[in-house]
Amino acid sequence: MTADEARPAGEEELAVDRLYAGWDQQVRWWDAAFGVIVALTAVALVLEGTRGVRLAVALAAMGAIVVAYVAWGARAARTRDQRQARAYLVVLVVGTAVTVSQGGVASLLLFIAFAQTWMLLESIRQGVAGCVALGTAVAGGIVVGSGSELAVLAEVVPQMLVTLVFAIGLGLWFHVAMRRAEQHSRLLDELQAAQAELARTNHEAGVLAERERLAREIHDTLAQGFTSVVMQAQAATAALDVGDEGTVRDRLEVMEDTARENLAEARALVAAFAPVALQDASLPQALSRVTDLFAQETDLVVGFRADGVGPLPPAIEVVLLRAAQEALANVRRHARALTVVVRLRRTEDEVVLVVSDDGRGIAPGVPDGFGLAGMRDRVRSVGGTLTVTPGADGGTYLCARVPVEARVGAAPGTAAGTAPGTRTEHAAAPGDGAPSDDAPGDHDETQEQGVAR
Repeated sequence: MTADEARPAGEEELAVDRLYAGWDQQVRWWDAAFGVIVALTAVALVLEGTRGVRLAVALAAMGAIVVAYVAWGARAARTRDQRQARAYLVVLVVGTAVTVSQGGVASLLLFIAFAQTWMLLESIRQGVAGCVALGTAVAGGIVVGSGSELAVLAEVVPQMLVTLVFAIGLGLWFHVAMRRAEQHSRLLDELQAAQAELARTNHEAGVLAERERLAREIHDTLAQGFTSVVMQAQAATAALDVGDEGTVRDRLEVMEDTARENLAEARALVAAFAPVALQDASLPQALSRVTDLFAQETDLVVGFRADGVGPLPPAIEVVLLRAAQEALANVRRHARALTVVVRLRRTEDEVVLVVSDDGRGIAPGVPDGFGLAGMRDRVRSVGGTLTVTPGADGGTYLCARVPVEARVGAAPGTAAGTAPGTRTEHAAAPGDGAPSDDAPGDHDETQEQGVAR
């Protein structure tokens, strides 16, 4: 275990810092183990029968080890100061060899000596070198203590080689285990950082999406309702100036109805309910109400037809209703049209909404405004497509196509009535010559060209 391993620095190593957060506490256990081993070795020497000068030399050597540990070793274990670590290990190697030379039982010191070598040195190479130096010095001490007999040398060398191999192997295993623990800690830190970043990104994306949704809902409902109220107020004022009280009353009624509907839409928006028009009606019925109200507000000829449209998923109904509302709002603001046609039909695999007018059309290359861009996003969100092109006979042609599952319980073609002064298109059976919504050039007697800005 190295200095960087025990006390990694830098913000990128926070996980490893946490891994070694209890290092000081671990060093205290090393201190206790060191004291116990030294004390047991001293007792073992006495019990073995070591006396006189040999015992004094052994105790002096162990005393030197203890002093060096207090002065350098313990401090090096905590600060990772390599100069102090090497100074202590030199004393440890020499002191252990001297102690063992005075009594073989002093080899107990090897348990703590090999462990401290791996604990204090910085790399695998240094750890192996330290173990070899310690093993060699201890083997030499034993041989010298026995009088340099060849028989002792032949016996000690194999034993020390086995001990050395075990110590090096154990040190390498410990080193690799700690390396893997550090890698796992770093990976955990990276994973947690990635999760935090993902959560932050998802939160920001959710907030942005919700803002965009609210902006589209407000634009498609409340803003258009307020625009209608303003226009009706202007019309009522003009009628009041000429004394036409009947028209004033009619406009005030439309204003009241629009305001009530806007209030209901606002409440539904706050509560995240479905659009008011769809809460108690099917999509064709909701579109019929929308076109009726539009006709009352604008005095345009408005036609609506629904062909074979049965129940649809709520998300698709909301998208198509909002698309029709936005298209009609654009007709009112920009088209200067006299006639508007809204058509809804269902095929085996898609539902098609067409809004067409006979107004001034849309100039080529004009970028999408907020309303049209929001409409495209809505249609795209349910897997559909939106096209806006000039009509074959003028005006503008809007067509929204949304894929749906194979029809289940599709209702037969239905037609919704419109308000007085509007023209209603009735559903046509297949093959009876009814116009198609597939291209801008397809139109019926009401000049079906779509509109959107």
